[in-house]
Amino acid sequence: MKTIEIVYRYDTNGKTARPRPVNADAARDRLEEGSRKVLALLDSLSDGTGTARHVIAADPRDLGLTSGENGTPMQRPYAAVLGCSDARVPIELIFNEGPNDLFVVRVAGNGLGSEVLGSLKYAFEHLGASLKLVVVLGHSSCGAVSAAVDVFQNPKTYLSLASDHELRNILDRLLIMVHAAGARVESMFGPDVIRRQGYREALIETATVLNAAFAARTLQMELGSTDPNGLRAAYGVYMIAARQLWAPRSGSAECAGLAYPPTDSQGVGDFLDRVVQSERIASLLSAITPSADHDLA
Repeated sequence: MKTIEIVYRYDTNGKTARPRPVNADAARDRLEEGSRKVLALLDSLSDGTGTARHVIAADPRDLGLTSGENGTPMQRPYAAVLGCSDARVPIELIFNEGPNDLFVVRVAGNGLGSEVLGSLKYAFEHLGASLKLVVVLGHSSCGAVSAAVDVFQNPKTYLSLASDHELRNILDRLLIMVHAAGARVESMFGPDVIRRQGYREALIETATVLNAAFAARTLQMELGSTDPNGLRAAYGVYMIAARQLWAPRSGSAECAGLAYPPTDSQGVGDFLDRVVQSERIASLLSAITPSADHDLA
C-alpha cells in the first residue's frame, strides 16, 4: 500500500517562498506546471509501496507569521479562478497552490452570474497589483452541463423547472452553450449524429469547453486589451478521471493545459471547429470511449 502526504511548508526567513509570476504567461505556466506535478504525484500511487511526501511551499507572510508584522495578511493572489462547485474539483490542490496564491470563486456550472462577475471585478479592481491571470475552469462530467444537455434533448423536462427560478437561471445560461455545441456537432458530422451512441457525452464535453472559453472571452472583453496590469483571461477543462487539463484552442492542434480565448469572429469559428474536430470529441462520436479520459488530444 502506498500513501501520500501533502505538506504546506513555510520558513519564517522566507527561503521557501516562491516568487510570484510577473505576467499572464508566467502565471499560466505556473498553473500548468502545478497541475502536472499533482498528476505525477497521483499517478505514482499505482507504483510500489511506502509513503511519498509532496511539499507545497507557503509564504509565512500569507499566514500572518512573519516576525515583526502584525494584523491580517494582505491579499496578493497571482491568479483568480472561476470554477464549478463540484466537490471533486479542489482548485488549489489541482494547481499545486497554497494560501493566498489563488482568488477562487465557485458556482455550479462556473457561469458568469451577477454575483460571480461582481466578485471577479472586485479582484480585478482591488488586487490588480498582484493579479496576472483569471482562469475559467470547467470540468468533465459536470452535473449542471449534463442537466442542460438533457433539457436540450428532451425539452418537455424544462416544464418541471417552472417553479425553480434559481435552477432555471443556471440552466438558461448553459443552454445557450449546449445549443451552440449541438449546432456545430451536427454541422460537422451531419444530422444523423444525434443517433450515435456517444452523442450525449460528446455534447456535454463540447458544451463544457465552450462554456469555459466564452466565459473567459467575456471576462477578457470586460478587462479590455489595455489593462494597465497586463491581466488576461484563460480557460480550461479539468478531466476528473485523467486528472489533466484539456483546452482545445483556435489556431493550434494543441489541447493540453490552459488556453487564451479567441479574440475575434474568425477566431471563434476556428475555435468551434477545433473543439468538435478534437480527437476527444471525435472518438466519443465514433462510439469509442477513451480509457479513463486519457486521450485528451
